[in-house]
Amino acid sequence: MATSETRRLGRPRGTAGAALLDIARAQFLSNGFAGTTMDSVASAARISKASLYRDYPSKNELFAAVVADWVERGRDAMKPHTDALSTADEPIAQLRQLAGVLQRGVLSPAVLQMRTLVAAEAARFPAIASDYVERSWERNITALANAFSVLTQRGVLHAEPAHIAAEQFTWLVIAVPLNRLTLEGTARPYDDAELDRIADEAVSTFLARFGREPVR
Repeated sequence: MATSETRRLGRPRGTAGAALLDIARAQFLSNGFAGTTMDSVASAARISKASLYRDYPSKNELFAAVVADWVERGRDAMKPHTDALSTADEPIAQLRQLAGVLQRGVLSPAVLQMRTLVAAEAARFPAIASDYVERSWERNITALANAFSVLTQRGVLHAEPAHIAAEQFTWLVIAVPLNRLTLEGTARPYDDAELDRIADEAVSTFLARFGREPVR
């Protein structure tokens, strides 16, 4: 019978739970869905293939779990920032801060890679892609729209319809760098000064349309 000492000296215990999904995600990101095998995931996680299949009976289910786990980890990440925005009396500073938060989030290498992976497999897994959009992108847009509604009710902004205002603010902040970084695989990352300039222009343009006295 193995003692605790012999277990410590033997082969390290295999990975499970969130750590296993981290390993599987790395495999999918490196090799794509088609190039990833259950064997490779099990080997990287130092578990038997039987153990992996016990938790995830197919590669499809493992992929779905990886995407769902990624979305759940980012759940409500924007809420503290949109809550702070909704209490602002002069929203310029808060909008500018929020623009930076959006850029650091959406344009981060990890998020860009996951967006690319989900998009690449959207035809194969439309439900997974739809869930990703609904529980990440749309959830954050809705949180921002709710903040804009509060500011509009308080007379700080005139952001109506609020959901459209939230979409337009988001795209003003990230559209140009997101498009380039997504489509140009070897694109040079934006430096802070470039992103700051984009954020400043985005806030100015947004307030010209949705400020207290919007331009018509």
